[in-house]
Amino acid sequence: MKDLFQLGAVQAILLAAGLTYALRLGGLLLADRLPKSGPARRFLDSLPGTILLSLTVPGALHAGVEGMIGLGACLLVYFRTRNLLSTMAAGMLGVCFFRWFFHG
Repeated sequence: MKDLFQLGAVQAILLAAGLTYALRLGGLLLADRLPKSGPARRFLDSLPGTILLSLTVPGALHAGVEGMIGLGACLLVYFRTRNLLSTMAAGMLGVCFFRWFFHG
């Protein structure tokens, strides 16, 4: 069994699990102290969308025209349906169709 793991790998996994649990517990304990209204509440409410945007737009720009078409399809479907699964499917289909029609 000792040969299956590199030295320190089990300890690193356990440490990461402990830190993850501690962060989740800390979030739960601090949730009552977060503001219920005002500018700080609006900021916290918009944070997940901002993070998602900061992860997707650079990738779409790097992919070029097909990435921008996929991003456009995502935005169109999201604003019409507000359904995240449909949004992801539209983005992937937009890229796939562009590659199929123009990169043969």
